[in-house]
Amino acid sequence: MKAQQPRAQPHVTGKQCATFKSLQRTVWRMGKKRILVNSSAGRYDIVCGAGALRHAAREIRRLGKFSRIHLISSPKVWRAVGKAVLSGLGLENAHAKHLMNDAESAKNLRNVEGLSRSLVRAGIDRHSLIIAVGGGVVGDVAGFVASACLRGVALVQVPTTLIAQVDSAVGGKTGVNLPEGKNLVGTFYPARLVLVDSAMLKPLPERQYRGGLAEVIKYGIIADAKLFAFLEKNFDAILGRDPAALAYIIPRSLEIKAHVVSRDERESGLREILNFGHTFGHALETITNYRTYQHGEAVAWGMIAAALLGHEIGLTAADEVSRIISLVRRMGPLPAWPRVPPKELISAMYSDKKTRAGKLRFVLAPRIGKAESRDGVPLEALERVLHFAPHFVTASGKRRG
Repeated sequence: MKAQQPRAQPHVTGKQCATFKSLQRTVWRMGKKRILVNSSAGRYDIVCGAGALRHAAREIRRLGKFSRIHLISSPKVWRAVGKAVLSGLGLENAHAKHLMNDAESAKNLRNVEGLSRSLVRAGIDRHSLIIAVGGGVVGDVAGFVASACLRGVALVQVPTTLIAQVDSAVGGKTGVNLPEGKNLVGTFYPARLVLVDSAMLKPLPERQYRGGLAEVIKYGIIADAKLFAFLEKNFDAILGRDPAALAYIIPRSLEIKAHVVSRDERESGLREILNFGHTFGHALETITNYRTYQHGEAVAWGMIAAALLGHEIGLTAADEVSRIISLVRRMGPLPAWPRVPPKELISAMYSDKKTRAGKLRFVLAPRIGKAESRDGVPLEALERVLHFAPHFVTASGKRRG
């Protein structure tokens, strides 16, 4: 395999700047947006937009009456947004707060038991509502607890990280990790409502924000070449958390996610494309005991590897691979690729949920804007990619983080 050097970053022309200014005017007029998701449990809404949290109380009243509201969050998230959440919900005393460790390494059954016992002690009943306030770990664990506690209580997701706002809070996947692999114990349990307020991203640490952009890039790769081109042209504004840029990329990502999961809730076909880069990414997380990478960072590495694998088997053209790697690199520093033999990463991949009859399956991109699942990938091609990927990025000027 020959290293393809990423092409130069696209120059933003005056016409492109004018287009972005037009977009700014458009999105400021859009305000709050409602996106519908179909699920086996019924339809639910994603309400997104800057300031969406201010409408939380009204949106929850539309769901019905609840005996008590239980808020699940983490200490650091609650310190950052707790007051805003309580204000938006209009809550005084009719609620209970439960805090959990939201590190990826704590996304386990022990946390599930601790939260469940806390909820029982606080008097949860079947007419209660659980509101998950936090990033992907909080959403996944709280969702799993909501699905299992008393055999299911109502759930609302209030994601506070970019990766949760554009991806993990929508679609009903809940679960926790095992030492053998990521998200191996869980359920499909859609929320009754997802509130996505981009204003809640303001206190988000830079590393978490940049990591979340991996999922946005993923949506461009798998389903929307125009979104990918927008990211290429406006990435500096996106890194600066420009409100107009966020008002475009967040709803667009959610529209793609909603479309896919509405057609394939249980990941029996189409939904697999949402896992572009994730087979590699999950293996990286597993082999490092969930302590080295934030999820988006692992996915970023995974997308680089998936793009290279597509090229190695003759599916993805070199210029498409170059565009993908160039954009991923603009996210900023990534933790180093682990110093383990390719065979160890491949072994970790066999725990991936997409593996069927002992065969690995990968989501690959024939071109930007389209993805498909493939099995039967030659093992020698996979080994070459795993050996080559970290050197490729280093040779291309990977920043140390």
